[in-house]
Amino acid sequence: MQLNFHAISAIFNFEMARTRRTVMQSIIAPVISTSLYFVVFGAAIGSRMPSLDGVSYGAFIVPGLIMLSLLTQSLSNASFGIYFPKFSGTIYEILSAPVSHLEIVLSYVGAAATKSIILGLIILATATFFVPLHIAHPFWMVFFLLLTSITFSLLGFIIGVWADSFEKLQVVPLLVITPLTFLGGSFYSIAVLPPFWQKVALLNPVVYLISGFRWSFYDAGDVSLGLSVGMTFFFLIVCLLVVQWIFKTGYKLKN
Repeated sequence: MQLNFHAISAIFNFEMARTRRTVMQSIIAPVISTSLYFVVFGAAIGSRMPSLDGVSYGAFIVPGLIMLSLLTQSLSNASFGIYFPKFSGTIYEILSAPVSHLEIVLSYVGAAATKSIILGLIILATATFFVPLHIAHPFWMVFFLLLTSITFSLLGFIIGVWADSFEKLQVVPLLVITPLTFLGGSFYSIAVLPPFWQKVALLNPVVYLISGFRWSFYDAGDVSLGLSVGMTFFFLIVCLLVVQWIFKTGYKLKN
């Protein structure tokens, strides 16, 4: 199947232009809020805490904080990107246009993932002003950055289709994803937990994302690299299957 790159580019550029119009909310605010974490946990508290896996606490939390911003921004960007056309009614114009379902997904998910990756790289650069950083495996760092942003942009796309109000857009990010990220090892290693709670923590899917991303920095993680990669691909495949089902059935798109 030949892709309509003109259509993909049009939707993609429209979504990116929205980010440029709201750069304070989309980029600057998340960077400032994350920088406060670096100041409070990295400098103030981290200087009084022992190292974890041979890494200072301030540096240890950097991958978790980047992943926290990446997950939340991927979700919010993708969910709002597809929800607003539903809210305004322009989604029917898109669905009736000579644009395939694959091209629609590539456009919205691609734009959301691009925004999240840019934000993640800015936060990574900002972190170097607060704590010493060393990336042991740059390829794997970029790999997890790309894969995670795409996966959660797909999840955000699903949430945007499912939501029928602006309030519902915030339910999953605030009540599900953010708690899972905080409990997924953003600020600590699950190895410090009691054995029972270590097993419970392994039920949290975000643990595998943060562990793999942290391994790319410091060559140490809570679970093996293979398990982190495998679980991330599993989440990606599940999201792809749900998106395929949405377009096949027209769930909340055609009625």
